[in-house]
Amino acid sequence: MTTTDAYAAYIAGLPRILAGAAALFRDAEGRVLLVEPNYREGWALPGGTVESDDGETPRQGARRETLEEIGLDREMGRLLAVDWVHGTGRPPIVAYLYDGGVVTEADLAAIRLQEEELLSWRLVARPDLTSYLPGSLGHRVLAALDVLTEGTGTAELENGRRAG
Repeated sequence: MTTTDAYAAYIAGLPRILAGAAALFRDAEGRVLLVEPNYREGWALPGGTVESDDGETPRQGARRETLEEIGLDREMGRLLAVDWVHGTGRPPIVAYLYDGGVVTEADLAAIRLQEEELLSWRLVARPDLTSYLPGSLGHRVLAALDVLTEGTGTAELENGRRAG
């Protein structure tokens, strides 16, 4: 076995994790833009799986998924939160949440849903977010909103809760 073969075998034996990336869009009133998937219960943010096998970065994934899902092509703002989410029956997911910025009435009128995956969208006020967003996602969004409000650095989370 050559060094290259040994390295390939080493890499093949390492643990695997999944990566997802999403954008946090708000309107002028601070309500959060949510989308309703047709393939599972609950609501979500525009975003999805990072195509890391194709060399995509989390930031690129958030932009691509936003364009695919709601038709808005936006440069992502700063990283608001990184969340390590344990799973049952799947590897852990590292979820990256970026600032998508404030959307205008014109932006909202331009939304075109990806019909293969989404049923609808809506703007939701902070007090109602956890009733729409299940589990760690709701907590992740609240932590990201806190980062924006407080002007602090990226929130490090585990299952939606502050780590450390």
